[in-house]
Amino acid sequence: MQLELPEKSMERLTALKDATEAASYAEVIKNALRLYEAVISETENGSEFLIKRKDGTVAPYVIFFA
Repeated sequence: MQLELPEKSMERLTALKDATEAASYAEVIKNALRLYEAVISETENGSEFLIKRKDGTVAPYVIFFA
């Protein structure tokens, strides 16, 4: 896979690769696409994403703005 990305985007991709111990950038992108597809599908079906903070509070996590 060959990509031309701005420096900042490449830094983000590298950070994700390192954090997930992915074998390649292609693996990171493939996983990101799977997650993005699932998030869109859930959002379209009316699901709401929530985060649970360290203190136990639960709050909505807005991924897409209407």
